[in-house]
Amino acid sequence: MRFNLYFTSLILMFSFHYTSAQTTLDSKAFHEKLNKEFKNKNTSPLKDKDRKDFKGLETFAIDSSYIISANFKRTPYEKPFLMSTTTDMKSMFVKYGEVSFVLKGEKVVLEVYQNQRLKMQNEFKDYLFIPFYDLTNGVSTYGGGRYLDTQIPKGNRMVLDFNQAYNPYCAYNEKYSCPIPPEINFIDLEINAGVKKFDKIY
Repeated sequence: MRFNLYFTSLILMFSFHYTSAQTTLDSKAFHEKLNKEFKNKNTSPLKDKDRKDFKGLETFAIDSSYIISANFKRTPYEKPFLMSTTTDMKSMFVKYGEVSFVLKGEKVVLEVYQNQRLKMQNEFKDYLFIPFYDLTNGVSTYGGGRYLDTQIPKGNRMVLDFNQAYNPYCAYNEKYSCPIPPEINFIDLEINAGVKKFDKIY
């Protein structure tokens, strides 16, 4: 399930997608769901002129090596902070925990965030957010980084499926205000998975 929230004339986009068993089939369904939303004028972030000839988002081929069972560490005493966005708008987050894993021989540690406004809504009470950068940004993927959605795990493991990494809405339309990934969430690797940059070429 995936949700978008719209706030006033400037829109701060958050989305949620989670499946308990992250598989190649899930990733394919995720991409199909995105394309369906992008084609629909009521749910698409695309400008009308871009949506008119839209055939689908360009993505990397689904790669099971980017479906990772990561170690999860809860960080319960963090203070809320205002995360910077692509506009003057800010939103309150708290660092909920950290995930760590080894990918392509490199150890990666990412901070995981919880939006303090969203958690008050029942459908988002378990929602967690991982914005990140990697070495593909500005080359094959959006220069401002990408996002992963997940939910609060029941134990000390969290499944991350980078095949489901997606662009913030401001990659498609400047009217949106999107959280900027904190620098600490930089992955010093090419994450060749998920949605690629939008070149308006289909």
